[in-house]
Amino acid sequence: MATSGKVIRCRAAVAWAVGKPLSLEEVEVAPPKAREVRVKIVATGICRTDDHVLEGAFPDIDFPIIPGHEGAGIVESIGEGVTSVKPGDKVILFGLPQCGECCFCKNPDSNYCLKSHLSVSQCLLPDKTSRFTCRGKQIHHFLWISTFAEYTVVPEFTLAKVAAAAPLDKVCLLGCGFSTGYGAAINTAKVKPGSTCAVFGLGGVGLSVVMGCRAAGASRIIAVDINKEKFARAKELGATECISPRDFKKPVQEVLTEMTGYGVDYSFEVIGTADTTTAALASCNMSTGVCVVVGVLPSGSVVPIDPLLLLSGHTCKGTLLGGWKMRDAIPKLVSSYLEKKFNSDLLITHTLPMAKINEGFQLLRAGKSIRTVLLF
Repeated sequence: MATSGKVIRCRAAVAWAVGKPLSLEEVEVAPPKAREVRVKIVATGICRTDDHVLEGAFPDIDFPIIPGHEGAGIVESIGEGVTSVKPGDKVILFGLPQCGECCFCKNPDSNYCLKSHLSVSQCLLPDKTSRFTCRGKQIHHFLWISTFAEYTVVPEFTLAKVAAAAPLDKVCLLGCGFSTGYGAAINTAKVKPGSTCAVFGLGGVGLSVVMGCRAAGASRIIAVDINKEKFARAKELGATECISPRDFKKPVQEVLTEMTGYGVDYSFEVIGTADTTTAALASCNMSTGVCVVVGVLPSGSVVPIDPLLLLSGHTCKGTLLGGWKMRDAIPKLVSSYLEKKFNSDLLITHTLPMAKINEGFQLLRAGKSIRTVLLF
């Protein structure tokens, strides 16, 4: 039955209010307008950022909303003016646009875009309307992509066509978690062969940082987490040592400095707290150390920094989606995946049907999962 140009009724996980479990609902999804694409989502990962939405950590998020931002699917229909994809194409969606027209998109050294959620709200599509309704109410989009819906409508510049051979239940991770961590090491830090690295936080993104450090040739990768159940997976992915701050009476930055002599060459904060950001920066060596902030800190957080750390030569920088220009990078990353240049499948610990989405979040909060992939 042809659905192009028609409203589609389908399942979606709706967050009606802060602090409430997601509710599986039947929603109506309107057809795409100009420069928009309607996608049938096949698989989507659960990312910690989605949990932050449910907790109300982002003040610019409007409820009710359909979260999800790490999805892959198949193009169902396209709006007027869309040229990069056609119905039937496999695509990966991503929350950092690449419009190709703004000054940042035209800058080869930047992967930022003026249409990013840091510049404009993405709770409604660019024309300030929603394509979702449920029980007669307008439902908001998340990062313009809302992958916790069986069908979603997105701007063309928030997706990329990928190879037909790509397994969508695996490569969906490239839409956020894997690309963010792997790119933080490869693109943002530019880890050098023979260097020492410390990675704070061993979730899906942190373990992707470990993979990136190993791919870049780091000789020593120290993984830091209070959950020792994650140490075996970290070592499998390239960590040379794993430590828990709870095993020491002194601050973990002092431990890392003693372990390495003068501190690590590169540190990565992949948790999202002020304390761990401070510790990661202080763990770097006193002259050329580079700290990359990957984790999302709660809105309004303040990180105290000793100015002497900066005067002596430390660098502290952030990263968005690993520094990739996503529309350009996603097809290449998928090709690398198919060529087995990296194995992001090792990050997937659970695969669940969408009906068990709240169970997936419980696994995340309990530290029992790395990445849970939901299937429609």
